[in-house]
Amino acid sequence: MLKRLQRPPPPAVEQRSIQLADKLVSYTLKRSSKRRTIGLQINDNGLTVSMPIRASEKWLHSVLQEKAGWVVDKLENWQSRIVPVQRWGEGECILFRGETFVLRVIQATQKCPPRLTATELIIQVADCNNQALIKKMVLLWYKQEAMRVFEECVEHFAPLMGVAPRELKLTSARTQWGSCTVQGVVRLNWKLVTMPLQLIDYVVVHELAHLKEMNHSAAFWRVVESACPEYAELRKELHKWNPAVDGEI
Repeated sequence: MLKRLQRPPPPAVEQRSIQLADKLVSYTLKRSSKRRTIGLQINDNGLTVSMPIRASEKWLHSVLQEKAGWVVDKLENWQSRIVPVQRWGEGECILFRGETFVLRVIQATQKCPPRLTATELIIQVADCNNQALIKKMVLLWYKQEAMRVFEECVEHFAPLMGVAPRELKLTSARTQWGSCTVQGVVRLNWKLVTMPLQLIDYVVVHELAHLKEMNHSAAFWRVVESACPEYAELRKELHKWNPAVDGEI
């Protein structure tokens, strides 16, 4: 008696591509005996499709085409969130106050502070190939410049708003551009110094407004508007600059 031959199960994980809304989309296909439906997930790894292990190709294709617009929009949104990897070496580009400068690395035995020209940030290090050392020097410069810029902003806006922070501090928070405590301590993310000055002004005004209104009520936004009338547009621009870091700003 002949035994009935069975098809081998399809692979549990595959890398595929498909044309969706006039775009070629690559995705990871995962099959599972525990699934009963087809699910789509989009994150910084791209599109992942999970489906029952014996689901038909026709069903898979119909689901992907039905969700084509959603998939393309979500992928583009995630790609806009990806922050380029900053490299630290001769000729690399860095941002400062919304402008791009070329990093110029000079070998020197004596320690000298970084110097900003119209187009370059010049630093002197003992080893031009030591990216960790170069990064350390640039970040220290960033933080020093950030405090200087923030202090100037506070000195300008605080009297206009009728407030006086007790202390100004830098923060490296990953999910907030700034914060304010009931004790009057204002913290501002030093990474703001890479952004255009009008965005820095908005965040400073936002945090100073909390010295009057420790909330995000209508009264709070009136305080913000009194010093920064175009705050709504700047708020949108700030979120576009880096949507991964916004907090309650």
